[in-house]
Amino acid sequence: MQDSPVDGPESALSRYVLRAALADPGHLPELLANFAVHHLGRRAATSVARARQEHPGADEAELSAMVITRGRRVSQSEGTFVGGPFMVLVPFAFCAALLTQSRMVLELAAVTGREPAEGARAAELLVIQGVYPDEERAAAALEAAAAARPRAAPSRIAALRTVVKRMARLLGVVAPRQRPVSAAFRVGQWVLLAVVFLVGLVAPLVWLPYLNYSYHRASQELGERARVYYRGENTAWPARPDRAGRVRPGQVASVLRTLLSLLLPIAAVVLVIATDATLAGSRYPLLAVVLVTLSALVGTVWYLRHRRRAEE
Repeated sequence: MQDSPVDGPESALSRYVLRAALADPGHLPELLANFAVHHLGRRAATSVARARQEHPGADEAELSAMVITRGRRVSQSEGTFVGGPFMVLVPFAFCAALLTQSRMVLELAAVTGREPAEGARAAELLVIQGVYPDEERAAAALEAAAAARPRAAPSRIAALRTVVKRMARLLGVVAPRQRPVSAAFRVGQWVLLAVVFLVGLVAPLVWLPYLNYSYHRASQELGERARVYYRGENTAWPARPDRAGRVRPGQVASVLRTLLSLLLPIAAVVLVIATDATLAGSRYPLLAVVLVTLSALVGTVWYLRHRRRAEE
């Protein structure tokens, strides 16, 4: 990875990792973990050192809470925007969110006095993400991935499909295989993702609340697992995370935002039809322009709002 943009912006890092993952989709978790440690470790250490200076009286628990809050907000603002109004960039959105989550874990390691740029952090990251049950197997997988020659995927489309599915699990958008959820719950998550994708073909705004809530929940959970892990406690998945009848406020808010994101394009379509407006003699080009513009404007407002919260 000598040619990677080590000191470049997060977007450049995301593009580099996505290209590397498409070249070797079978080793996505190991590739991401190694990349995060080697290229985000120094940034994580600097960020935590700055937080200590700005909050000299904060203890380890308070610093950890700050790190988790910031990581959650940044993953929401960065990942949700590029995957919302511009849904063709969903793989890029997933990659950006994964890098943000990985940096959050490295910062939590730094809070507890560990060096985030040390190679041992890569195996720990894989364990915290639930990819492997212990550091020994994670380290062995990292060595095997480094020594293995990438196996070419049947096609670029097949590679992209594999990468997106594995990223969705790593992100927590769908439950990882290690998480003890029912088969119905697991299938339901994939069905919901497929429905959102299909609806997003007509109303791209639906991605904004969906990914926003998914990143919020998954980043918070990953941060808590990392905090517990670095305290030397058990990081096992909750016994019954899909317990029926438990409705969280965040879920209700996400549903309401999703409904609103559907009402906006519907209202725009109705307005165009009611006014009998056309573009180049046809109504359909105007509808396309209105929907794309509406998605871009709302997505930009969404991004700026969450970006401002992430920097607070």
